[in-house]
Amino acid sequence: MASPIRVAVAGVGNCASSLIQGIAYYRRRAEEDGRAETLGLMHEDVAGYGPGDLEFVAAFDIDRRKVGLPVEEAIFAHPNCTKTITEDLPATGVTVRMGPVLDGYSDHMADFPVDQRFMPADGKPVDVAETLRDAGAEVLLNYLPVGSQQATEHYAEACLAAGVSLVNCIPVFIVSDPAWARRFTDAGIPCVGDDIKAQVGAIIVHLTLTCLFRDRGAALDSTYQLNT
Repeated sequence: MASPIRVAVAGVGNCASSLIQGIAYYRRRAEEDGRAETLGLMHEDVAGYGPGDLEFVAAFDIDRRKVGLPVEEAIFAHPNCTKTITEDLPATGVTVRMGPVLDGYSDHMADFPVDQRFMPADGKPVDVAETLRDAGAEVLLNYLPVGSQQATEHYAEACLAAGVSLVNCIPVFIVSDPAWARRFTDAGIPCVGDDIKAQVGAIIVHLTLTCLFRDRGAALDSTYQLNT
């Protein structure tokens, strides 16, 4: 493409780590092999864009072990524990900035071991909208902890103020909320999401089993899933 899609990420956790590592992996494979690697991708080409066409230009988190670090280092900091796809990441020039804590941190996490919990930094949160504008971000990915209603709304407000599209990757309702959806529509700013399915995770397994029961003639009154 003529230019990459400039992406910001809120929440430099396991999902962001996997995504950033994956993009570096697929970009490198394309450069080395001269063709796009498709293994592991459901859609390797979306409107002419591939994984290597995403460029991270801003990142936000609240953990003292991540804030202030280059994003390519922060994705490997505790409490992240996702599988390492590739450690050889190019320098991004992007420093993780302090985001608003709000309800993105629960007090009960203090009872967990240090390498399994968040440790909020003492710094003052940045102005998210201003940071997005200064970085020239076009899309913000929301990877905050599930349940972060206030924090997600804060980033949504920043997107509206900065004219940045929102991909809401967690089940906190913004896109499916009529009032929020109307505000984004009126502003002419795309917003999608309110949760995403992991490639092979609990939701898609649940849906597949539900379809299997239906295809076999069973009648389902209700279903639920427990994620562990």
